[in-house]
Amino acid sequence: MAANNVNIEEIVRQVLASMSGQAPASAPAAAGPIPKTSRVAVLSQLEKFEIKEYPIPEVGDDDILVKVEGCGICGTDAHEFRKDPFNLIPVALGHEGTGEIVKMGKNVKKDSAGKDLHIGDKVVTCMIFKDNPDITMFDLNKQNVGGADVYGLLPDDDIHLNGWFSDYIFIRKGSTVFNVSDLDLTSRILIEPCAVLVHAVERAKTTGILRFNSRVVVQGCGPIGLICIAVLRTMGIETIVAVDGNNKRLEMAKKMGASASVNFADHKGIEALTAAVEQCFGGHPADFGFQCTGSPAGHSNIYKFIRNGGGLCELGFFINAGDATINPHFDICSKELTMVGSWVYTLRDYATTFDFLKRAKGIGLPIDELVTHRFPLEQINEAMGVNLRQEGYKIAIVAG
Repeated sequence: MAANNVNIEEIVRQVLASMSGQAPASAPAAAGPIPKTSRVAVLSQLEKFEIKEYPIPEVGDDDILVKVEGCGICGTDAHEFRKDPFNLIPVALGHEGTGEIVKMGKNVKKDSAGKDLHIGDKVVTCMIFKDNPDITMFDLNKQNVGGADVYGLLPDDDIHLNGWFSDYIFIRKGSTVFNVSDLDLTSRILIEPCAVLVHAVERAKTTGILRFNSRVVVQGCGPIGLICIAVLRTMGIETIVAVDGNNKRLEMAKKMGASASVNFADHKGIEALTAAVEQCFGGHPADFGFQCTGSPAGHSNIYKFIRNGGGLCELGFFINAGDATINPHFDICSKELTMVGSWVYTLRDYATTFDFLKRAKGIGLPIDELVTHRFPLEQINEAMGVNLRQEGYKIAIVAG
């Protein structure tokens, strides 16, 4: 009798679900047919991707197969494309990716934040755990994920589907996965770079100097600097001066929330540039600065923009770009400057980023405009060229 009751309840539940146009929670949408092979954009030599085709491996009990929908091109991808600083060639790049679960093992039930996972859910990955107890989801004060493995920066192996510049990516046991089905494709492509800035601003807040009424200077208005401005604006900070040498980027900085901008090309010498920045603050230096370029000269300059007792977050150097020249007495000691470095993110920052993206759109920031170019996988070399020539902000590879 009990079994009959369960069956009747299940039938009623399914009927009600069909009347509301929603599939029952226990019956996720079935994926379409999965091909036997996947195309992968492999960086086979410097400045050359080749589209190769590999068999799609069998999905184990703890694995997830994701059909790629899109992936942004990162500055790290550009560095690897030009110089292979990590000595990874041949390598399947792409770590700013997102896609749809099409198959998963029986042991996969929830994502890394405890949210249910089903076939058809949209996901992003953050990192692959190593045997490192200092990298955890909830202890924020030990390490960022800089020492962990990341899809898109893995040595090639017998799986091959290791990066998001591909038709499919194979997510294996030990990986972090987040269900982001409530975000649109453009927002999902922007999650990884936005997490970098959420982390940087959280690092800046530890100084105790960054507040609602702070005067903030952001130097460098590529994608990182533009997102930095957006994160600051969503926090309620209104007095933000953007510094860059490209007027188009400075215009976008204002759309992202900057209150004023300075083109360093219009000012000869650091004294004139500093005066221009201070003029935007009503004759005052900045309370806090974010250095978002990979330029040693940029690092040397930003100290001059910041007041005595102010703060600085340096986040522009994702690889070794050389030494910067500063005067420790004038730039740090006599100013009693408080400085933090920022590199990558923690897992918690990744989860926080989902809320940032919703908040940014909620206050009218045109975050979607950061993705300026979309290319199919077979045109990845052309896409990389556009990225290297800085013809847009975020260049993305998207599925057809």
